[in-house]
Amino acid sequence: MVSRPKFEGRAKFEGRAEFEGKTVVVTGAGGGLGTAIVTLMAQRGARVIGCDQSSEALKSPHLASRHVFDLLDRATIDAAIGAILDSDGVPDILINNAGWTRAETLSALTSDKIEQELNLNLTGVMTFADPLVKAMAGSGSGSVVFISSVNAIAHFGNPAYAAAKAGINAYAKAIAVELGRSGLRANVVCPGSIRTAAWDHRLAKDPEILGKLQRLYPLGRIVNASEVAEAVAFLASDRASGVTGVVMPVDAGLTAGCLPFIDDILGA
Repeated sequence: MVSRPKFEGRAKFEGRAEFEGKTVVVTGAGGGLGTAIVTLMAQRGARVIGCDQSSEALKSPHLASRHVFDLLDRATIDAAIGAILDSDGVPDILINNAGWTRAETLSALTSDKIEQELNLNLTGVMTFADPLVKAMAGSGSGSVVFISSVNAIAHFGNPAYAAAKAGINAYAKAIAVELGRSGLRANVVCPGSIRTAAWDHRLAKDPEILGKLQRLYPLGRIVNASEVAEAVAFLASDRASGVTGVVMPVDAGLTAGCLPFIDDILGA
């Protein structure tokens, strides 16, 4: 029988105590959201293992260990898995954050772009996560958090990326159902738009685009990276010990309903 975490008062979940003694692997650790996740987990006591596609992306002083690999290169993924397990041990928490997209509409798709985006955002993620997930289950405990997207819930463009992220949602539920008895939890965070470097190419085309986004979001703004990182930390922590297989939007209300329909049609 899997033992349940013991709750020893609120102080256990405040400040550095929350993840004290925990090893956390974060992919895409050098990106905008990855940096926020790494910083938050380290501030709360975790030993953070950063993974990204270049050593230049892994300069954060909050990282205790660094591993470079490419989600499109199976050989580097396999090498990184071995290095993580050998040098850092089986992680307590795995945060699969890395992802990328550029084919924004169906008209932009080609066979090469479909293959690239599916391989990067689904096949590569699963290939990296699978051995670590099984090792965590073998150790009898652990928490996995996947960063997906609102694109996996409703269509907001980026069709190949959206299909890959929908696959990630399904994969997380498979882990939750099949490995829950081994003490492993798996959950998903689906962010809405976040102002990171991923928006730079859109801003280059239309400097006013972020302002246009506001009317789509019930909160009147997009979310920031620290808000998404807080949701990730919650799902990774013992505070969420009874939560598994959940797909959580962190999207300022975007997927709750269509605000422009209310304003433009019903309010007209």
